[in-house]
Amino acid sequence: MTERQANEAQTIAGRVLEFAEEVEASGQSVVGGDALEAARAALHKWVDELTGVVVMPAFGRVTVIHGNGRESTISSPDLPFAMSKPVGESPDA
Repeated sequence: MTERQANEAQTIAGRVLEFAEEVEASGQSVVGGDALEAARAALHKWVDELTGVVVMPAFGRVTVIHGNGRESTISSPDLPFAMSKPVGESPDA
């Protein structure tokens, strides 16, 4: 990660935590080092254990279905499009 990317990540993390404080919720941010590696490992494990995915680019959401039947929704302007196939492309491609 470049210094610019690290600074941007820190700025975004700070804004998210400030919002959490406004609604009296706690949070933590991690933007580097061993703590970030541990967070990545936890996310990879979480993704590896999913049993289904619903991709909704028009809504900017991806819903992950877990083995226990629970759902988690990820709101992102980029992820649904990165996971989508172009219109007209065969689903088996």
